[in-house]
Amino acid sequence: MGFASFVGRVCFASIFILSAWQMFNEFGVDGGPAAKELAPKLNLAKKHLSSQFHVNFPDIEVRQLVLTAIAMKGLGAILFVFGHGFGAFLLIVYLLVSAPLLHDFYNYGPDEPGYNILLGDFLQCVAQCGALIFFWGMKNSITKRRKKKGPKSKTA
Repeated sequence: MGFASFVGRVCFASIFILSAWQMFNEFGVDGGPAAKELAPKLNLAKKHLSSQFHVNFPDIEVRQLVLTAIAMKGLGAILFVFGHGFGAFLLIVYLLVSAPLLHDFYNYGPDEPGYNILLGDFLQCVAQCGALIFFWGMKNSITKRRKKKGPKSKTA
């Protein structure tokens, strides 16, 4: 059972590890394709949140966000493979922050061409988040094995 659990965690975490590796290799001086894709979506989200909360948000360097995403995905996935709950926590935080920004299906109408793809990708992130929450819950619900004590003495 332990080996099957480890293999399952490796397969699940490989999604995040390979994605972080690809982002790292393509990073470059300007942040790579991830930064180019994220910049307009981040500006749109900042504009929307500023209008809703009547607060001016500071400028955020997209390169730093991409580096943070690489670190969270890479470190979280490696820790998750070895069964550490903090790795699952890092991946959950990454998914909760990045999924609404990257997969902004809500900015499209149902008849527009990108809507179905973005909705499908967003729902896949929701499913991954659910799997991580399940792992985290199971990890925290298992009681630690107690050290075996010597045999109890019989009373006469």
